[in-house]
Parts: sequence; structure tokens; C-alpha cells
Amino acid sequence: MAHDESGHFKQRLGLFDLTMIGFGSIFGSGWLFAAAHVADMAGPASIVSWLIGGVAVLLIGLVYCELGAALPLAGSVVRYPEQAHGSTAAFLTGAMTTIAFSSLISIEIVAARQYADAWIGGLSRNASGDPTLAGWLVQFAIMVVLYAINRRGIGSFALVNNIVTVFKFLVPTLVIVLLLAYMHPGNFSLHGFAPHGFQGVETAISAGGVIFAYLGLTPILSVASEVRNPQRTIPIALVASITLAMLVYLLLQTAFIGALPANLLTEGWNGIATRLALPFHDIAVQLGLSFLALMVVTDAILSPTGTGNIYMSATARVVYAWSKSGTFFPVFQRMNTQRGVPDKALLLTFGLALFWTLPFPSWQALIGVVSSALMLSYAMAPTSAAALRRSRPDLHRPFRLPYFNLLSPLAFAIASLIVIWTGWTTLCWLMPALLVLTAIFMAVARRSLSNAEWTRELRSSLWMPAYFVGLLGLSWCGPFQGTGLLNHVWDDIAVVVFALIIHHWAAICGLQDQAEHAA
Repeated sequence: MAHDESGHFKQRLGLFDLTMIGFGSIFGSGWLFAAAHVADMAGPASIVSWLIGGVAVLLIGLVYCELGAALPLAGSVVRYPEQAHGSTAAFLTGAMTTIAFSSLISIEIVAARQYADAWIGGLSRNASGDPTLAGWLVQFAIMVVLYAINRRGIGSFALVNNIVTVFKFLVPTLVIVLLLAYMHPGNFSLHGFAPHGFQGVETAISAGGVIFAYLGLTPILSVASEVRNPQRTIPIALVASITLAMLVYLLLQTAFIGALPANLLTEGWNGIATRLALPFHDIAVQLGLSFLALMVVTDAILSPTGTGNIYMSATARVVYAWSKSGTFFPVFQRMNTQRGVPDKALLLTFGLALFWTLPFPSWQALIGVVSSALMLSYAMAPTSAAALRRSRPDLHRPFRLPYFNLLSPLAFAIASLIVIWTGWTTLCWLMPALLVLTAIFMAVARRSLSNAEWTRELRSSLWMPAYFVGLLGLSWCGPFQGTGLLNHVWDDIAVVVFALIIHHWAAICGLQDQAEHAA
């Protein structure tokens, strides 16, 4: 199949470029803290948590492989729901993905400024961590640089990203090699391999942040129309980036556990995260590896900046795709054909990212809502793929997921669990907001649709508000900041059963007469 908008976007990305985008977005600054938090909850068995989490996200990635190879569209995360379930699905996915992606840019830049403040000082207020005037100007300057890089075109973006991501890979690799030289094998059995049993392993996957550390697949798909030979390149890049991240996370966790000085483990694994503010930096200092400590701090500044660069590019293409779906302002479809850049969408991305850096009183709550919205975008992939399998069986699929009827529902169940794990405090705001957006959009759309078109739109979209209501109810009943009416095991079972029902519903109500198009 031809590229979407191939006459506008420049097809300059190869396999290495795309893999670096995937690895760079998955492997952000979280690795600097995750090892200690996960070990706190699961002890040495935290290695198992990383393995299970990686396999779970790989399942979602395999569904994206089928979609990405079959429909290499700009801003694909919006276009898949549009082609499978219509304009309501496109509008909701476009809205929540644009908000999530654009705020991720600012979150990463704020993180870079905070790390830089620990090094040079004067960029943050001591009590709150909010930026000083100098700190905000530094954030603004970084965003201007990222905007300029992306404004020059996909080639400029890819070059900078490749350099930064290689550095992001080399630093943890150096950490692994040096810390393994200080390995204490006895640490893996000290206080027991799994001091909290399998429940600790599972808690580390959800509350410990393992599953969230792996999420970053969608930037690969956002630039799908700018990839050479996308039918082959996209599936390989998706699998390669997840597999590479899983390998690095596993080795980092192993090195962290093995290199911990014995004096830090006298009271067990509980509280290890609080005893190490910046885990790998602190261990390097204790071992006398000052050069390694300096490299870790440098990476702590550069890594989130690189991730912000990736999401600056991805957000612009999501805004473009949202506009192309007909559910957002058409001005954002405009392209700079010389550079192959959706310049109006990129300008909006810059404005949104800058807006999120303003001092909001409930900033932490906003981050939670944004994270949950991002998780929901992953849930749209299996339902879109399942609906397209039924409504467009003749669509050329260069990568056809084997055992689809098993793996697609399983991927949707995993995505639904991830949403639930973000907690009631977040979902009690997000789900009602999405329900209100659904109602407003459908009320506006009703005015321009015939009775037959309205019936078709309603039929193909009704599963989404039902899904939101169900997740809201399950979150209220569950143990993640909910009432606890369902304990951890039964809550997981209930979410999986509910997800399987919704997946089947979404699969059978896709647009029946959706013709393949590349507009």
C-alpha cells in the first residue's frame, strides 16, 4: 500500500532511525529511579517483574505491527480508530493523544531542568521545585531548540535523535558493565529471592512502574508515512525497540541488585528506594566511580530532553492526523511541502507544550490524568485491528499477527489493566471528562448526519462510552485508590473479563462499508 500523504511527507527514515525513535521514547529518564523502586517492592524477584512487563507490552506491540505495516499513515494512533470505528473514535483518540503527547514534552523538559538545577543551581525554588525565572527561561530555550530541529524536517530530527539515543544507550550500558564487576551474588538470596512472594512481583509491575517504563510505541507509528519500506521496517523497529529496552532493563536491575553494598541491605529490601535518591549515581559514588556518577547525571539531563524531542515530532503528526480525520480544525492539515513538515500542527504543539509548563496548582494530578489518557490510546489498537479484520478482510497485511483471536483480546485486556492501575484518583476525573466529550461531539455530529449515517456512527461508537463507564466502576470497586470491594486478584479477573466482552463488541461493530483510503 502507498504511503499516506506521500506527496507531502519526506520518506527518509530507515530501520535504524525508527528503532532509535522507539528505544528513545521507551527508554527515558525513568531508568534512573525504577530499579530502586521495583527492588523495594519485589526484592531480587524484581527481575521477573521486568520480564513479565516486557512480554506484556510486546503483545500490544505485535498488534501495532499488523496495523503499522498495513496502514502506514501519518499520526497513525488517530487514524486506526477512525478507519475502524468512525469519527467519534477519531475525535476522542485525537483529543486525548494530543493532550497526553504535548504535556509529555513539557514534563520531560521540566525534568531536565530539575536535574540541571541539582548540578548548577539557581533553576528551581528550593521548597516547591517550581522554576525560577532563570529556570523557566532555560525550559523555554530548550523548547525553542526542539521546535527549530523539528521545523527543519524529519532528517534533522532523526539525526539529532540518533545521536542522543545512542548516548542514552551507552550510559546505561556502561553502568551495567562496571556494576557487574562489583557483583555480590549473595544479594540475590539475601532476605529471600522474593521476600514478598508473587504479589510483590505483580505490585512492582503495576504500582512500581515497570509497565509504564515500557510504554513508548506510538511515536514510531506517528512517523509511519515518512518511513522507507514501512511494511517491513515498522514491525521490525517495534519489536526491536521493545526487545532492546527489555534487555537493558533486565541487565540494569541485575547490576543494581548485585552491586548494592551490604550495609544498605541490613534491614531488608523495604525502603531501599528512599535510601538512594538517585540510585545508580549514589552507588557509583559509594564504589568510588566518580566518572560513572558524572555520566549518570549528564544522562539525567540529556535523556528527558531527547524524549521531549521525540514527542515534539510525534505530537505534530498526531495533530495533523486528527485534522485529517475531519474532527479537528482543517488549518492543521497544512504542510510545508519543501521540508515535509506539518508546520501549523508543529506550531500548535510548541504552544501546547509551553502552556503545560505554566505553574498549575494541581500539576501532579494533571500528570496522572495525562498518563492514563496515554494508556487509553494503547487500548484503541487491539479493538481497531479486530474491527478491521472483520470489515476489511481483503486489506493487504504484510505482517499478519498469528493467533490473532487469542493475542488481540489479550493485548486489550493488558491495556485495560494498565489503565486501571493508574488509580481511582486519576480515573474519577478522566472518565467523566471523556464521557462529556463523547456526548458533546455526538450531539454536534448529529446535526450534519443523515438518519442512516447517524445510526451507523452510533452503532460503531457506542462501545467506547460503555468501556469508559465500566472502567470507572471497576476502578471504584478496586484496590488502586478505590473502595477495595474487590481485592487485587479478583479486581484483575473482573477487568480481564470486562475487557474481553468489550473487545468482542468493538470487533463486531466496526464500520462495515469503510473503503480503504489514504486521505
